[in-house]
Amino acid sequence: MTYRILWPMMRWPGGREIETASVADGGEAIFHTSPSAVPAADWANCDAIVNGMDLAPEYRAQLSRCRIFVKPAVGFDNIDLAAWGELGIPVCNVPDYGTQEVADHAIALMMTLMKGITFHTRELKKDPRGNWRPALNPFGRRLSVCTFGVVGLGRIGTAAALRAKAFGMNVIFYDPFVPNGSDLAIGVRRVHSLEALFGASDVVSVHAPLEAGTEKLINADVLAASKPGLILVNTARGPIVDLDALYEAMKDGRVQAAGLDVLPEEPANAEHPLIRAWAADEPWIDHRLVLTPHSAFFTPESVHDMRYKAGEVALAYLKHGRLQNCVNEAWLTQRR
Repeated sequence: MTYRILWPMMRWPGGREIETASVADGGEAIFHTSPSAVPAADWANCDAIVNGMDLAPEYRAQLSRCRIFVKPAVGFDNIDLAAWGELGIPVCNVPDYGTQEVADHAIALMMTLMKGITFHTRELKKDPRGNWRPALNPFGRRLSVCTFGVVGLGRIGTAAALRAKAFGMNVIFYDPFVPNGSDLAIGVRRVHSLEALFGASDVVSVHAPLEAGTEKLINADVLAASKPGLILVNTARGPIVDLDALYEAMKDGRVQAAGLDVLPEEPANAEHPLIRAWAADEPWIDHRLVLTPHSAFFTPESVHDMRYKAGEVALAYLKHGRLQNCVNEAWLTQRR
């Protein structure tokens, strides 16, 4: 039997060799550039869908054979999990394609700030001789005397924690959903509130998923508990950090610096006070904020894995009944 796997909105430029290879052992890959371009027969006859965004109800209504929906990414906050559950269709993600890259990026943002990389580069560009001042490092600390706090000890949070440990840092974490003993397995210490984490950490790195309970999780109350000199790093999801609260906390000095790969609005909202001050090089924020464009995940290797693993997850379920990375199991259980 040949299984039909539909990509209704193929976004990657160039060839389709990766996706085709991912389902070659028993699957047929079908590609379209937008859901509106998908013929009714393809909706009706597909066995699986791989798509980076949700499908509108009018497209879901045309599915008569579809058995699985795979989002080729980690985050699934833009997918109506309940609606797919009502159809009896499991929704799966690809949580393992960029684990190393995002953890590396979190550490890179920390190191950029703590070692004054962008600070020295910009100062030397202004005056290569006059600003040759190796002892001037605004946030410099010996890493082995610092505490690295992790919000969310999942795959990426664990990878970041292990990297911080390799630098000799003391590592603590907050994650109420991680079972007891996870801390002992990798030699880190659990704390039981965000306020305790922020109060004890020199660096806090955010690695939580975005869901109803984590939007603005890092808010004014949490930031008010920050240890003096705190550096905040976010490579998870932008809305987890209240950007207004971060602006105020940086403005009054409670947070010393921040490295952000993600923002509540993407692309960046140039009118937000924090972004506006950063872009204008206002003296109070100069060298204290590093931004990257949601690029933590991106390497050629991670993109290959993202594309390949999505098809692989779909075909494994269709062919062998092996359900991996299901994120709407609660709704499927209710339906049963």
